[in-house]
Amino acid sequence: MPPSSSACRLRSTVGALDCSPSAIQSTLPANANVNFAYVLPANSTFQVPQGDTGYPIKPVGLPAVCAVSVQVLSVGNTTFGFGLFLPESWNGRFLAVGNGGFAGGINWLDMGPGTRYGFATMSTDTGHNSSSADGAWAYNQLDKQENWGHLAMHGSVMNAKAITTAYYGTAISYNYYAGCSTGGRQGLKEAEAYPDDFDGIIAGAPAWWTSHLQPWTVKVALYNLPATADYHIPPSLFPTIGAEVLKQCDPQDGLTDNIISDPYGCNFRPEELLCSANVTNGTTAGCLTSPQISTLYKIYSDSFGENQTSLFPHLNFGSEGQWLLLSGNSPNALGTDFVRYFLGFGADWSFYNFNEGIQRLADQVNPGNATVKFDLSAFYAKGGKILSYHGMSDGLIPTGSTPYFYNHVYRTLKPKGIDLDNFYRFFLVPGMGHCSGTFPNMNAPWYFAGPNQAQVLGPTVYSVPGFMDKEHDTMLAMMAWVENGTAPEQIVGTKYVNETTHDKVMRQRPLCMYPRQARYKGTGDENDANSWECKMLY
Repeated sequence: MPPSSSACRLRSTVGALDCSPSAIQSTLPANANVNFAYVLPANSTFQVPQGDTGYPIKPVGLPAVCAVSVQVLSVGNTTFGFGLFLPESWNGRFLAVGNGGFAGGINWLDMGPGTRYGFATMSTDTGHNSSSADGAWAYNQLDKQENWGHLAMHGSVMNAKAITTAYYGTAISYNYYAGCSTGGRQGLKEAEAYPDDFDGIIAGAPAWWTSHLQPWTVKVALYNLPATADYHIPPSLFPTIGAEVLKQCDPQDGLTDNIISDPYGCNFRPEELLCSANVTNGTTAGCLTSPQISTLYKIYSDSFGENQTSLFPHLNFGSEGQWLLLSGNSPNALGTDFVRYFLGFGADWSFYNFNEGIQRLADQVNPGNATVKFDLSAFYAKGGKILSYHGMSDGLIPTGSTPYFYNHVYRTLKPKGIDLDNFYRFFLVPGMGHCSGTFPNMNAPWYFAGPNQAQVLGPTVYSVPGFMDKEHDTMLAMMAWVENGTAPEQIVGTKYVNETTHDKVMRQRPLCMYPRQARYKGTGDENDANSWECKMLY
């Protein structure tokens, strides 16, 4: 809902165009219509429209902006919408932010940090309205799936850019994208399918392999189901497992600091958790039975199909604090709704009927054309840059899926004479969960102003308070790379005490460009980033 008329009497023209529905409408093609356009004065709260199921939280403390909402007619008589914040103090650049899961709705909250930098900032609703785990909208709706997969983002970007250029009366200097999870996938899909849309793309924990990630989400849950089975590990034992993993894996990375920096190099022995002969209740005693240890081996093993075909990587050592996919009496809806509604099995499909034929069907259908292919040569040719990262303790999208993607892009482009370091750099983040945060027993430096991260520290936070530079802030690092040619060799992660910028910094560490890893130099404060260096381990 627009603000009162007194607020609207504030400055409504920044450049060539008024912040009014009629003025914004004049910039759009015939298939697009303005829902609203109005001025918000500085320090306002944006009132998210009712019905935005995916992203209902209001952004607060905004700079002075023109708030715009547009609806666009898409394929098959479907529509998609987008929101746009046009700041009074514009930095000359455009930024699109991503979505999460199957969510439909404009991510107004995640637009806030971008606007504070000065970007004209946009989010798409992906062509429907739903929560992140609700895929029912996709049932027998191939056009809506296509909007979610790629059309809505591209179409929103094109229209939002046209509005931005007309509103300020000048060309946009640079175009950026930032998203995590499904948002990471959206960014990589843009690089593959629409290489001219962006100059720089930040893609965190990308859910790029949609046709495999969602079936794997069902498969990994079935390792631990039904809950009545003798091999079932109850969630109450996850902290016990995590503590043993930390005990064994932490020293093996070269420094005992409660952070598992090299889960792939850890030689973990689950049998240390085995219950002794006189234990009658493993949950009470904090131990696992032999059948439960067999389940643990499955969880920590890659998924393979027929003829040893790779289906999906495993959950990392150190991800136990975020094992939401293993916690319920049924698989996470991101898996079951994909099979039921994207693949068309219907609401009555039982997850106990999951089989490898479903995986083959997912590959064949590739709903929404959402899965990202490996040939990013067109984005390279246009001069685009990709900065990607993944938390090494991610319990929702296994960390290994991003090195898998990076290495296959490498295998695709190196024979064409393309050096990935020139346009695509990837960083692993020890101890970080899915997109943001760490666990109390780790306190890993996870914050670097990546997409979805600022809100964790506070409703008006942006950049890295106290360290607003390209060494600590991934957005500023991307801008330095695109605009000045200064490619990031590392990014420093920060951990604030109590996850609030009002408190002091607990520790900082360099996040290294893959395949390098951070190693303690052997002297100096281990919580100081200068005491570490990025090294190749071969």
